[in-house]
Amino acid sequence: MTNMQRVALCLTVLDEADNLATLFASVATQTRQPDEIVVVDGGSKDGTLEVVREWQVRGLPITMLSQPGANISAGRNAAIRQATAPSIAVTDAGVRLEPGWLAALTAPFDAPVPPDVVAGFFHSDPSTAFETALGATTLPSAQEIDPARFYPSSRSVAFTRRAWERVGGYPEWLDYCEDLIFDFALEDAGFSRAWAPAAVVHFRPRPSPRAFALQYYRYGRGDGKADLWRKRQVIRYLTYLGLPLGLVAARRWPWLLGPLLLAFAAYLRRPYARLWPLLPAMPWSARLSALAWVPAIRLIGDVAKMAGYPVGLRWRLRHLCDIPSDHPRR
Repeated sequence: MTNMQRVALCLTVLDEADNLATLFASVATQTRQPDEIVVVDGGSKDGTLEVVREWQVRGLPITMLSQPGANISAGRNAAIRQATAPSIAVTDAGVRLEPGWLAALTAPFDAPVPPDVVAGFFHSDPSTAFETALGATTLPSAQEIDPARFYPSSRSVAFTRRAWERVGGYPEWLDYCEDLIFDFALEDAGFSRAWAPAAVVHFRPRPSPRAFALQYYRYGRGDGKADLWRKRQVIRYLTYLGLPLGLVAARRWPWLLGPLLLAFAAYLRRPYARLWPLLPAMPWSARLSALAWVPAIRLIGDVAKMAGYPVGLRWRLRHLCDIPSDHPRR
């Protein structure tokens, strides 16, 4: 495969009128332009379709499909089926692409032995102290990534049509965590993966604790539906069960406070390490706010996932007949 072969940019949208223009503006400035853009709308009612039509008039090669009620997986699959290019790039509404994103994402396809999948990367694009702390707490830095173990987000990924067809596309029975299951299916089928850290998209984190909690509740519910990360979930529940017991025990044996504080510091070490380089550019009040938000964000995210996971498990038990018996798990 060569980079001169055609590539389709595919995405699905739902009520994205407030941010879709930012995405399309960044597509228009790509150093390597997509040969076609396929957008599937899941039933928007906020002017999203008008934004799409405006950018069609401006010259972007957009094909628009309307599929009310389609979830993210179904929307992505419909977009990919509509596309004709042999290479597929996928991103999401609500992001801003670096000008060289598509060029970097498709460059590995020029290798003598090209990969089947290329994993791009994503950076937080915060507007407030809370969003800065949220990005630092929940998102890895590029330096932390082990390419062999990194599963790409569908904010920034490319793959061949052949690979997508072989694994049956994105799992339409899932509404969240669908890109992970798709990644696992590609890996289990033996498709090779390359790492393209320069293929960067920027996205704004959730703007409030409430929005973040809802996001992580849905992630936890998706983990339960997909039967993902059993050991990780058990460790999380045991940790939060053991913490109050440890604090009670420390009233009788004060020396226990030492190990508890060390464990708490280790839990927050990485988020603070990511946040620290960002602080000098912030006003003092924002710095203090961001520092204070980190432990709260950890707590909110964990509680939200613990609330969502059993809901997903209950859904799974009720819908076992609808779930492919051979779907990949981790």
